Amino acid sequence: MAEQQNSRLYKLKPLTDRLPAVKRPEGHVHFRTKIMWVVLMLVFYFIMTNVFLYGLDQENIIDIFGPYRAILAGAQGSLMHLGIGPIVTASIIMQLFVGAKIIKLDLTNDEDKAVYQGAQKFLVIVMILVESIPQVFGYLVPSATLVTGLDSVTGAEGLFSGENLARIILIAQLFLGSYLVFLMDEIVSKWGIGSGISLFIAAGVAQAIFTGTFNWNPIDGSAALSTVNPPAGTIPKTIYLLTNMSASQLSSGGYEQILLQNPNPVVALVGTIIIFLFVSYVESARIELPLAHGTARGARGRYPIKLLYASNIPVILMAAVLANISMFAFLFYTNDFLSQIPLLGHNAWLGYFTEQSGSTPAGGLAWYLSTPRGLADWLLPLLNPEAYADVVFGHNSLQILTRVVVYFGVMVGGSIVFAKFWIMTTNMGPEAVARQIENSGLQIPGFRRDPRVLKRVLERYIPVVTVISGALVGALAAGADLIGTVGNASGTGVLLAVGILIQFYEALGREQMMEMHPMLRGFFGGE
Repeated sequence: MAEQQNSRLYKLKPLTDRLPAVKRPEGHVHFRTKIMWVVLMLVFYFIMTNVFLYGLDQENIIDIFGPYRAILAGAQGSLMHLGIGPIVTASIIMQLFVGAKIIKLDLTNDEDKAVYQGAQKFLVIVMILVESIPQVFGYLVPSATLVTGLDSVTGAEGLFSGENLARIILIAQLFLGSYLVFLMDEIVSKWGIGSGISLFIAAGVAQAIFTGTFNWNPIDGSAALSTVNPPAGTIPKTIYLLTNMSASQLSSGGYEQILLQNPNPVVALVGTIIIFLFVSYVESARIELPLAHGTARGARGRYPIKLLYASNIPVILMAAVLANISMFAFLFYTNDFLSQIPLLGHNAWLGYFTEQSGSTPAGGLAWYLSTPRGLADWLLPLLNPEAYADVVFGHNSLQILTRVVVYFGVMVGGSIVFAKFWIMTTNMGPEAVARQIENSGLQIPGFRRDPRVLKRVLERYIPVVTVISGALVGALAAGADLIGTVGNASGTGVLLAVGILIQFYEALGREQMMEMHPMLRGFFGGE
């Protein structure tokens, strides 16, 4: 009770209790009903990615989330323009505050946990506004038709001018789309199977990989198909260049264009397949603790502690952090208002952007933390600096290698930190797992049936596996980004998609098992 009084978040409870939310089912939800909700939300997600913002000038969009589109499950210029960015950012902030004891809440307490979830929901709304307002007033331009139409009603000058009202209309649509995504995630979590956010990421990445592999449209849609403007997809591009280039053309640069050059080279497709197979193997690696029932003699089981114990959540959180760093660096450098802020505004050390780089950092801290787009983004400039100087915006070999090391190190270190925070905030730590095993009537053979004993046994494994899990997913994601993937899905995106699909398959198996054996629901946390 003392912790409840110490936490100021309880003052938000009257407000958060009134926010739109999805009601939790009162009893068991049938397996078929869960599948129906999952499919329905996926269909609705794809519909939203194809509903473009009303009144937006589609030809004058600067996409500051471009490199992170697949990971953030967004679609440029649509209701899903922000994707899951605000949700993940709010989750990061709450986890950091709880982990650093700035927010004093005991997440094993149901009431504290409800306050935590309510506060996170409120923070999601704040982050939607934080991410949408700067974009609309800087890089999402209202169409001239809408502005002119509103000017005829309200006038072209003043606070309520047609242009300002048009921007408010765009912000309202972004807010609606992002909050709908939040509610869709709640529907999947409460009425479906798994996490809605994870499913949306997997759907977006799968779409990007399919398009990057089979797209037969030319790279530059405004120009005719040719050997300098081949199909964008890996397979059509390879077939076209092999059939339309002479032997001398292939040997003097054609093979390099097919195998290594962006977009969608063959090495990216091979890298994507290798990542898929490797992650599938790693997901199956686990330690299994033997369990026995305390009263039912002969009843035995196992508690699996996966090598990827923290799942792929640390990588999602790291991707969101890097996306926000890139976004704010771009805003501080190019926005008319923010660029005037002392120290941060127009500071090349934070990150600078050129006309050639667009919304991609051309230097500064943001460049060192930006996601490499395969071998063509760092290895080819190292091997042939003169031909590929424009790709790295004139940086020398030492700076390129430093970027590779910094990006890899930040991904690994950040993933370890977020893995620890995730275990702490999701009841996956030794104490919570020991209590879960105790409540199910099971115990480790040869040990006294006591949660404290179980906790000491689990402390030998879970903290170590958590660190290894975070480091491994961070290294896999960074390594995959350095090798490259098709469809600009990014190595992080492919890693996430594979892990999500495997976990969804396992969740389906558990749901079917609980459907056949209702007594297992209590152990797996079901209703």
